[in-house]
Amino acid sequence: MMWLFASLVNAQQTVNYDESKVSAYLLPELLKCKNGVMVTTAEQWEKQRKPELMKLFASQIYGRTPAENIDVTYEVLTEDTEALGGKATGKQVRFTFSNGTKKTEAILLLYIPNKPKSKVPVFIGYNFKGNHSTITDSTIFYSPALHLLKEPDHPDWKRGNQSSRWSYEKIIDRGYAVATMCYHDIYPDNPELKDHSVISLFRGYDSGKTTPGEWQSIGAWAWGSSRIVDFLETQQQIDTDKIALMGHSRLGKAALWAAAQDQRFHIVISNNSGCGGAALFRRKFGETTEIINNAFPHWFCENFRQYNNKEELLPVDQHQLLALIAPRKVYVASAQEDLWADPEGEFLSAYHAGPAYRLYGLEAIDTDKMPEQHKPIMGDIGYHLRGGKHDVTDYDWEQFLDFADKHFK
Repeated sequence: MMWLFASLVNAQQTVNYDESKVSAYLLPELLKCKNGVMVTTAEQWEKQRKPELMKLFASQIYGRTPAENIDVTYEVLTEDTEALGGKATGKQVRFTFSNGTKKTEAILLLYIPNKPKSKVPVFIGYNFKGNHSTITDSTIFYSPALHLLKEPDHPDWKRGNQSSRWSYEKIIDRGYAVATMCYHDIYPDNPELKDHSVISLFRGYDSGKTTPGEWQSIGAWAWGSSRIVDFLETQQQIDTDKIALMGHSRLGKAALWAAAQDQRFHIVISNNSGCGGAALFRRKFGETTEIINNAFPHWFCENFRQYNNKEELLPVDQHQLLALIAPRKVYVASAQEDLWADPEGEFLSAYHAGPAYRLYGLEAIDTDKMPEQHKPIMGDIGYHLRGGKHDVTDYDWEQFLDFADKHFK
């Protein structure tokens, strides 16, 4: 992983954290179609402008998701009816993805409240270091892909080492199920491990060559989120009309792209997603296109690299990605000290997505002035700025749950 360390060190030396150095910029128009026609109705948006934007994001940033269906089978490995102190039933489910000659595996960890009054809404989200890292429970299996990335004695293998990011009992107590999977199981986060990703199962895959608009890891992680929904649709206890997708950091980028493509995500939550996520590219604040493409060449399609240090030439910006989720709900969360992710750029993206939401008669953010710290906005587009650094905290989960309560209950 020395390639990553060197890239990030160089990036830190050149990054801009000075708001006064943000040059004036002009965002691409959200509601103006390619032929110059201005969108004035939700029907126009759905039939004309939205498909135009989807094609641009796919071809220029995230890569095109193949239409091909990969066979997926499920095997329930464990079921614990007394999980989380008796509050929930916990299941571990093996997903096997296969093209007939090659397969990869992933494990889903699912907790469902034990005493629901009816079907329950659900939060979906990837974890970074294995399902076992989200809780100290010794019965939780290690994720299949981790052996590709770490030595057995590496601290990332420590059970429960990211449990602070997963407020399982708080989620269950509020009446929600929660499902998580290690993102490495879908695409191990290393450019040298693409052959072990789900991408390698699709027709036309060539380990030594990619086409300019071909999808990469963020596209794969987005695709994997939809496969979790496929499984949840088989679970009678889950209300599949109330699915919330939460992603942190790079997985916040993937969550937004997943929700843009899949209408089954009724709420999407972007937590500290930054460049390529909720933040506006054109601000060139914190992480930029050049920094991210150099540090993580396997995240975005190759076409995206032509905009390195040329963000003004991008035919889209991220307020349009958020707008593609309308009329479903979107929540953007930032952290005061996480300048790398550009909190103001994340907020402004949510603000500038507003006109698409208003086409549906929904409540958008009505000012471009950032709210004070710990003063969340809870409209159809939500936002909060909390104190602290790049992380997922109990405070974040409290706001995510409040936002879900507002729209699901």
